[in-house]
Amino acid sequence: MGLVVQKYGGTSVGSIERIKAVADRVVKSRDGGDRIVVVVSAMAGETNRLFQLASELSEAPSARETDVLVATGEQVSAALLAIRLQSMGYPTVSFLAFQMNLTTDSNHGRARIKSVQCDRVMRSLNDGKIVVVAGYQGVNPDGDITTLGRGASDLTAVALAAALKADTCEIYTDVDGVYTADPNVCPKAKKLGRISYDEMLEMAGLGAKVLQTRSVELARRYNVPLVVRSSFGDAEGTWVGQEDRSMEDVLVSGVTLDQNQSKITVAGVEDRPGLAAKIFSPIADAGIVVDMIIQNASADGRTDMTFTIGREDLKRALEIVTRTAAEIGALNVRHNDQVAKVSVVGVGMRTHSGVASTMFQVLATERINIEMISTSEIKVSVVVNSKYGELAMRALHDAFINGDGGPNAAPRESV
Repeated sequence: MGLVVQKYGGTSVGSIERIKAVADRVVKSRDGGDRIVVVVSAMAGETNRLFQLASELSEAPSARETDVLVATGEQVSAALLAIRLQSMGYPTVSFLAFQMNLTTDSNHGRARIKSVQCDRVMRSLNDGKIVVVAGYQGVNPDGDITTLGRGASDLTAVALAAALKADTCEIYTDVDGVYTADPNVCPKAKKLGRISYDEMLEMAGLGAKVLQTRSVELARRYNVPLVVRSSFGDAEGTWVGQEDRSMEDVLVSGVTLDQNQSKITVAGVEDRPGLAAKIFSPIADAGIVVDMIIQNASADGRTDMTFTIGREDLKRALEIVTRTAAEIGALNVRHNDQVAKVSVVGVGMRTHSGVASTMFQVLATERINIEMISTSEIKVSVVVNSKYGELAMRALHDAFINGDGGPNAAPRESV
């Protein structure tokens, strides 16, 4: 018998009818001989509703109490699915995080998993039961409920798959796989049959919303085989796994767009050691993730530092940076929340040249100005004005994926 972890997102369990459909799918796998652990998200819209309730009672609700509140969404989904499976004649038990000791740190709202004790889950599986787990939640060393961050039911599923040494972790969502670009923006986007952990990690971090970034990191660390499938059909999905030689034959596997970006410039910073640390340390201490950083060449002993962050962190970051700029004697602080990040990703970049130059030429042809550039072994990212973000994505996809002017071959195992 195989051991399979299945995760179902909010739209997959968004109504009683959808929960019944999920139960049918779980039963089909169980009847096929697999032992099944199911991880569920809250019903679609429920987490937002709970956050809204908290905001109506307080302008700054306690992070601890907010976690207690929003974790109930997954508890409801888990119980409802277990009830349905039991009614179909299948022994089933549901677990919350504290019942299986999914231990995290105490960073409420963005907790990190420290350990998972699966003894109780394994005993239930050995007793022939289907196990249903509430995703997204954990418990800190003091016994307080924590949550892992938005979209982190994926992370719960991968952590369980790693701890249980599952044969497969199946991520069921409202899309039928990983595409070369967002099909809503690029109608010519193609579904990939396979993609490497590194590529998926880059794409998730660059705006692709199919998988949560931390879940891909964990899957790569523990070599958990992932497959992304739709819960609304039976089409073959996209496998995420180790890189192989055939993947290097394709320069670009995907093009991503992240419209949730903002840019901050600290102008007129004295060009001397230690000031960069003074600017970025308070930002890091506040839990704000900085993405791209550019420092201009020094002129008259001063320089400008520009960096990007998520738009939702702009207000907090500006407060911190403005205070720091005054302390270090910078001339001023500017910001722009109308920027987007467009990226091309592919492991083939490690062994092929010309991606950056082609990318810049494509954007120049479309008369799109590049404001910032960042590169790694397998990606090139640029920041552009947000009103040109979708145009840039389509143009780059046409060039690299569809071959309309770019050096790429057909996407690997596209379907």
